[in-house]
Amino acid sequence: MGDQEIRPHWRRSSFSTAGVDNCVEVAFVGRDVWVRDSNSPDQPSLSFSRRTWRAFLTEVKPPTG
Repeated sequence: MGDQEIRPHWRRSSFSTAGVDNCVEVAFVGRDVWVRDSNSPDQPSLSFSRRTWRAFLTEVKPPTG
């Protein structure tokens, strides 16, 4: 078995507007969530556990009601 390249499926935020180029993208890779700058896709990405990612989203999500 040789080294296999991981090809994540990157998704852009649903809050991003078409034509706006200051976005982040996320990919779910195994047990991790990778985050990258959409303007620099060849640069290294950040990696978070899914638990940490959920905690982050909980904190930044606008309050409902």
